Amino acid sequence: MQSIADIFLFLLETYMRKKRTTIYDIAEKLNLTASCVSRALNNSNYVSEKTRALVLKTAAELNYKRNILATNLRNGHSKTIGIVVPRINQNFFSNIIAGIEEATYEKDYNLVICQSNEEHEKEVKCINTLINQQVDCIVISISADGHDYQHLKNVIDHGIQLIQFDRVVDELETLKVINDNEQASLEAVSHMIEQGYGRIALLEGPQHLSIFKQRKAGYLAALKKYNLPVIHELIVKNAWTKELGAKATRKLLSLSNPPDAVFASTSDFSALGVLEVATDIGFKVPEQLGICGYSNEAFTEITSPSITTIDQYSFFMGKTIANLYFEEMNIKEIAIQPKTISIKPNLIIRSSTSKKSTETK
Repeated sequence: MQSIADIFLFLLETYMRKKRTTIYDIAEKLNLTASCVSRALNNSNYVSEKTRALVLKTAAELNYKRNILATNLRNGHSKTIGIVVPRINQNFFSNIIAGIEEATYEKDYNLVICQSNEEHEKEVKCINTLINQQVDCIVISISADGHDYQHLKNVIDHGIQLIQFDRVVDELETLKVINDNEQASLEAVSHMIEQGYGRIALLEGPQHLSIFKQRKAGYLAALKKYNLPVIHELIVKNAWTKELGAKATRKLLSLSNPPDAVFASTSDFSALGVLEVATDIGFKVPEQLGICGYSNEAFTEITSPSITTIDQYSFFMGKTIANLYFEEMNIKEIAIQPKTISIKPNLIIRSSTSKKSTETK
């Protein structure tokens, strides 16, 4: 019985026959069978040296190019990893991809990159496409609007390795690479309190995503650590884009007793929205309003003032993801509990929260 890979190879070779030289062209010219040509090209011991040399010479004359995808499928793998991210144009995710690519390039693996644009329906379509392409592994950070994860279960059911990173579904027992979001947020808010800020607002992300729940937990832990009250009017839900961050800031700064700092736990884009509104209204940063973002996007270093943020070591995270896959490939025993790797982020203190340094000038 022919395998799926053999059938795929036959269909692929038939389709491409008119567009490029195939083993059938070589076989026809030499009056050999296609299987004989295939064995010769793959250095099989069942072909004589004379036949092998003749096949290789004819292949060169006809400018034959081997179909690597079909060959890999026949060998039981595609040497391809699929990546699904919410947005490719964000520094965090682009660095993740770059880190994965550097590690996979050394192993002669290919990448297929998809973005969900934060849309669950598009994420499902991306996953199904990658499954149909028979990739060896799918790496994903889930979109913000998803609540049903049957498509990720389908990846596992198809025997494809699934690695979740950053935004993960805790209930799914897969390999995971994450950040210590709670500790990073605790350190960020503690820094702001130590700078003299006492009414710190929180811009939170969708709470069904564990990373945003963890960042909120870090914020609350810092308030508790310094005996500051939780002021619910200073906590704004789902302010996780630049536009939503700006909208939330206008509302916060219009309060009779506005915050003196904002922790944009969702992203640096949200923090940028805070900075633009504060500048427009006339709030001095950091003297009247401290601002801290999350992810260390490239623009945070060049804004005026520069924005305090949290570096997630995204490039290193990408390499960690790829190396985790290759390590698991070499492990024969199936782990009872899939491995989770946690990377500690780094607080980068910049001008937007350096209140004490401005007071001493």
